[in-house]
Amino acid sequence: MKVIIVGTAYPLRGAMAQLNAILANYLSRDHDVEVFSFKRQYPEILFPGKTQIDTSGNDILNKDIPNTGIIDSINPFNWQKTAKMIAARKPDLLILRFWIPFFAPAFYRICSYVKKKTNAKILFICDNVIPHEKRPGDNFLIKLIFKVGDFFIIHSKSVEEDLKKFIKGKPYKYTPHPIYNIFGEPVSKGDSLAAIEKDFNIELKGKKVILFFGYVRKYKGLKYLIDAMPEILRSVDVTLLIVGEFYEDENITRDQIKNLELEKNIHVVSDYIPNEKVRYFFCASDVVVLPYIDATQSGITQIAYYYDKPVIATDVGGLSEAVIDGKTGFLVKPEDSGAVAEAVVEFYKKDLEKNFSEGAKKEKKKYEWERMIEAIEQLYGNRKN
Repeated sequence: MKVIIVGTAYPLRGAMAQLNAILANYLSRDHDVEVFSFKRQYPEILFPGKTQIDTSGNDILNKDIPNTGIIDSINPFNWQKTAKMIAARKPDLLILRFWIPFFAPAFYRICSYVKKKTNAKILFICDNVIPHEKRPGDNFLIKLIFKVGDFFIIHSKSVEEDLKKFIKGKPYKYTPHPIYNIFGEPVSKGDSLAAIEKDFNIELKGKKVILFFGYVRKYKGLKYLIDAMPEILRSVDVTLLIVGEFYEDENITRDQIKNLELEKNIHVVSDYIPNEKVRYFFCASDVVVLPYIDATQSGITQIAYYYDKPVIATDVGGLSEAVIDGKTGFLVKPEDSGAVAEAVVEFYKKDLEKNFSEGAKKEKKKYEWERMIEAIEQLYGNRKN
């Protein structure tokens, strides 16, 4: 079938661009695939990061998949132009990722026109339904865009419950968030530590390392992990790596570290990490910690599992579906620095890295991309359920 993925893609950066590229690559094995991406995803005044452009040295999207950067998220005249271009391709299926309502007006216009002019069906892959950071008008925009959806895919039970509030009688499938397999093969801990020292001037040789990775936003609960560090250090000498661009005031975190006198035990890399350097942080760490206050799911877990890394996470949203307590890591109470500290100390005192790594290696089999492709084909009708 002719499939068009509408949404962010390289050279724009971020998880959604990465996931769209991986999806396109897998779908292109059996289908004719194109990508229609943004030429302007966010107005600069609304973008909280440093740049919207991917600084990685390579495009993970297969070179033979057409990738047209045309969509302007805030220009209605552009939406009509884009819709006409897509309709002219006569697609069978449009696939769009939904994670925030901001894009609903553009996506609605594009999808409604294409449906009117062609026989295309519309599939939404819902990373979120209700956004983490809510704004007035969200529910209206969610209802608007889901009107044009024919099928839906969700990655967690919490998102499923949210989806049911906005759709009635429309088919959907649950399939776990697929693995991130784009950052390169695992490398040894020694080589990873050497790469981090060379590229980021952080010396970690011989140290126990825990990792917080990804955009820093309030709902990710980083402050609780930092607050846990003094208690952790009373039992175990560890180093915390905080790696990711800040989407909130970085000085709040820096001041917290300083006030707790943790400068020697916490290193902050406050920048977006290019694809080719991501693996070094995961392969250098003993365990990944996700102290989220709120979550639907987290792709960080799927990166950790790809590298067979244990995860300590709070028991919120889809995290509790991905992290198997006592098998691939620990689940702890959210907004509780004492619970985080207790889990990290137990992880080291009981020497659980090897056992949890084996658990992660087994668990990641359920996150294969082929499951996602099967779900899409089943919803469209190309594959028997």
